[in-house]
Amino acid sequence: MTTTGPGRRPWSRLLPNTAPWHSSADFRLVWTSGAVTMLGSVFTLTAIPLQIADATGSPLAVGAVGAVELVPTVLLGLYGGVLADRADRRRVVLATEIALAALSALLLLNALAGEPRLWPLYLAAGCAAALQGLQQPSLEAMVPRLVPHDQLMAAGALLSLRWSTVGLAAPAAAGVVIATAGVGTAYLVDLATFLVSIALLARLRPLRPLRPALAEQAPALGELAEGAAYVARRPDLVGTYLVDLMATAFALPIALFPFLAEELDARWALGLLYSASAAGALAAAATSGWTDWVHRHGRFVLLSGAAVGAATAAAALGSGIWAVLLCLAVAGAAHWVGDTFRAAVWNRSIPDGLRGRAAGTELLIGAAGPALGDLRAGGLAARYGIRAALRTGGLACLVGTGVLAAALPALWRYDDRTDPHVAAVRAATVPAGNGDRHPDR
Repeated sequence: MTTTGPGRRPWSRLLPNTAPWHSSADFRLVWTSGAVTMLGSVFTLTAIPLQIADATGSPLAVGAVGAVELVPTVLLGLYGGVLADRADRRRVVLATEIALAALSALLLLNALAGEPRLWPLYLAAGCAAALQGLQQPSLEAMVPRLVPHDQLMAAGALLSLRWSTVGLAAPAAAGVVIATAGVGTAYLVDLATFLVSIALLARLRPLRPLRPALAEQAPALGELAEGAAYVARRPDLVGTYLVDLMATAFALPIALFPFLAEELDARWALGLLYSASAAGALAAAATSGWTDWVHRHGRFVLLSGAAVGAATAAAALGSGIWAVLLCLAVAGAAHWVGDTFRAAVWNRSIPDGLRGRAAGTELLIGAAGPALGDLRAGGLAARYGIRAALRTGGLACLVGTGVLAAALPALWRYDDRTDPHVAAVRAATVPAGNGDRHPDR
């Protein structure tokens, strides 16, 4: 068991802090459920484009999946943020998980048909994006209710470790299963993982709103405006969103990987290009113990954004595949650091009653950034070449992060030991394990 405090041996301070795993059974359920679901989802995310490609032979038809997913994610993500602040978060997550399992069953039946249809693939992709938009804000907003306030940094690191591990291992496993057993087996795996996840989430305690009166009111657009106004009043929060947007829109060159592998005469390394970022993130997560000792979270958000940009620009200068892979791994590690400290700012300083809507805004940024990044990278690469698209994107991220540091000094100065928002949230925190009992009741 890795714990915090002066009693830890010096070398162990680099290991992930597992205190949230040991202190909260509910956190263990959420962590394990997410790991299982993510594993299965990768199988489906690999199988759907392959089925469409086999059926149509059209890159445009495959790319249309992203367009089908983007709008539902944005619209339902914003509403999901309102829902997370007014409903039992456990019930929202469980209901959407059941609906996602039903979509996997639909895809399985379509794959087993004599002549699989194309429209169920697009329908399932769009509906899954909508359901995940509803679910994600509740998933993110529930974590601060599951662990003690002083363990939120460690909880975020453990959740990132889960993502990094699954992101590295699952694509390779999905590729092997689909190649040997077909897409139907991939959908069957996804369905099975959803059933396991549902069984785990059913054991989670209720997570009702701390203000019960909210649940009795009809949803209103004014609640979205209230959440947006809160974020706008806090330049440190605005900065965390903008740094994330900067990194994903300028320095996430996934769309370029097939062409980069061809240019480097290394088509055999295409899979390594896709997994390099996850490998870097996993290395950072596996040595995340140091994050417990950092208090200037905003400063690390900015520095990590600059590092992502610099590493991406350096990848454009790489003369061989291994140099490029190293740069992409460094960018992935830096992105992990930024994500971890962004989550720390959000979880430790946003009041529970606004946390869902803040997560909805985060989901909007998370969906828009990569989509804009693919469009930017593809357009520049077509006109100026692959290396130019990589280099300009990385430099834009680096310079843009510097501009944000100068324009938003509140983010650079943010310190969770002295920040008044953190103090207010800490004072109002529901102790982990106390069900829905509010300290004021």
